[in-house]
Amino acid sequence: MVTLHRNGFLAPPVLGLMGLITLFSPFPCLALELSGSAMVEGRLFLHGPQFAGQRSQGGSLAVNAELYHGFEDGSSLILSPFARLDSADRERSHLDLRELNYLHVRDSWELRLGLGKVFWGACEFVHLVDIINQTDLVESLDGEEKLGQPMAHLSLVRDWGVIDAFLLPYFRERTFAGVKGRLRPSLVVDTDHPLYESGSEERHQDVALRYSHSLGDIDFGLSFFKGTSREPFLIASLDKGGNPVLRPYYEQINQTSLDLQGVFGSWLVKAEALYRTGYGRGFVATTLGFEYTLVGIFDSGLDLGLIGEYVFDDRQQDRAGLFNNDLMAGMRLAFNDAASSEILLGVIQDLDHGSRLLTVEAGRRLSDFSRLNLEAAFFMDGATGSVDNALGDDDFVKLELVYYF
Repeated sequence: MVTLHRNGFLAPPVLGLMGLITLFSPFPCLALELSGSAMVEGRLFLHGPQFAGQRSQGGSLAVNAELYHGFEDGSSLILSPFARLDSADRERSHLDLRELNYLHVRDSWELRLGLGKVFWGACEFVHLVDIINQTDLVESLDGEEKLGQPMAHLSLVRDWGVIDAFLLPYFRERTFAGVKGRLRPSLVVDTDHPLYESGSEERHQDVALRYSHSLGDIDFGLSFFKGTSREPFLIASLDKGGNPVLRPYYEQINQTSLDLQGVFGSWLVKAEALYRTGYGRGFVATTLGFEYTLVGIFDSGLDLGLIGEYVFDDRQQDRAGLFNNDLMAGMRLAFNDAASSEILLGVIQDLDHGSRLLTVEAGRRLSDFSRLNLEAAFFMDGATGSVDNALGDDDFVKLELVYYF
């Protein structure tokens, strides 16, 4: 059964708003376009489960669609629902509106109202400064899958840069694997009973401001966020039955951040840095990286990208995340063939605990409408008590067949 998360009731009022905008808009419709994908996924875990009820394999079906409705003045409506039905973990079976918004466009400014997705950042492995949308952790551990965020987003476009202002009136809680799910902490995260520092809880009014610009070959963004942290602190507690669980606690934070990337010939240099208050004492975190592309290696049509990054996070040890002193390296091989074949190999080395994560991502188009993707992750040498040690038996291989429409 597909279940909605606690904050899934956002859909009706926003749908009503979108309907009124469409009905009373003075601009005639130019286009009504439907696109998206349907996916069949299988996951195989290479070790037996650590906890009762878990499985070594599972399958799921997912649909991601986008309905686009355009107007003569360039404004538009976008509806983008996502749904997954998973055989192994009830928490991974979920429905979300990734986007449901109206974009009003003028020559020097844009206004977006509704549920939207915004990405900040430059680096490959860790996106430190990306904070507007909540992470959909049941979809992927890499933090790249996001929940739709209610927002009013105003963009001012000038010759000297772009200013983005955000009002975020409602908070989305992070998703976590359930009791029978793999890739979870040793204790289950009780997402039904979250804790908040703010008395307004999920209705706290968050705000953000960003300035971005390009100077020659360098693109940069300077951002500020004030509101509810998207990254919860997990507190040991007991559920109603007296069983030990982890309850997510969402604190109030201020975050100032910088992200930049520059292109210098075959080199792409990247950096992200932030200063955040609200987690006990303030802390800084940064990631520095590069990507160097070798074009036509061995006199062939292959391009090889070499990737390197380092991430450092100086927050208190009991609040440390998965990456706090880590070195990352990767290789991206693009075949430049008609099937858009590519392979990405990555390794993340924890310099404090000695643990290591190996990842493989590969994909190849089977036809104009279908693609086969492979993903694998291998967790090695996790230190006792460390965050990554809980994943030590969760090495997996995932195969995904995608049909585009």
